[in-house]
Amino acid sequence: MPARTTRSRTSAKNGSFAAPRIDALRLPELDEADAAEIRAGGVCDLRRYAHADLTERDLTGVSFTECEFLGLEAHEAQLRGSRLLQTRVERLNAPVLGLARSTLREVRIEDSRLGAVELFDASLESVEIRGSKLSWVNLRAAELTDVLFTDCVIEELDLSQATAERVAFRDCTVRSLQLEGARLSSVDLRGVELRSVSGVESMRGTVVSSAQAAELAALLAAQLGITIAE
Repeated sequence: MPARTTRSRTSAKNGSFAAPRIDALRLPELDEADAAEIRAGGVCDLRRYAHADLTERDLTGVSFTECEFLGLEAHEAQLRGSRLLQTRVERLNAPVLGLARSTLREVRIEDSRLGAVELFDASLESVEIRGSKLSWVNLRAAELTDVLFTDCVIEELDLSQATAERVAFRDCTVRSLQLEGARLSSVDLRGVELRSVSGVESMRGTVVSSAQAAELAALLAAQLGITIAE
């Protein structure tokens, strides 16, 4: 299902912030293809892969443009330095997935189950992840622009040293969020249930609810050695 277009700007109590700009992904007519043709460093354009299996394959540097995956097994697939442009992925299953230093632009990932995902030093632009469960997402030192998580459960999300602009969560749970050294702008956390946050001092540029603010105040007080007592 195409993602909904989001272009509006929303005002917060202490200022304004911009929502992620996510356009509907409309793919042209695609050719049915066999995943066996995919090679490291290869270029794949206008392809549709149904029930593809990339398990344990080294596909470093591969490029996908205007492609679609409908059912994808990718456990321990190595996609370091790859490019995914204007691509939709549905029902991706990957307990371990290597996407370090990759570029994801206009990508939609839906109804997927991911374990440990290496996305450090990656670039994500106009990306939506919807209806998915993720165990550990390593986005250290990554660049995120216009990224939306919808109806996702994430065990651990590491944004340490990352640069994030116009990122939002809707109906999500994040059990552990790491923000040490992150540079954030228009990051909307109101739609996420946060169980644990580290790097509270790096939260400048985020928007939180009043209830979240109270919880974060207690975390910050603990980090500063402040005792809160009645």
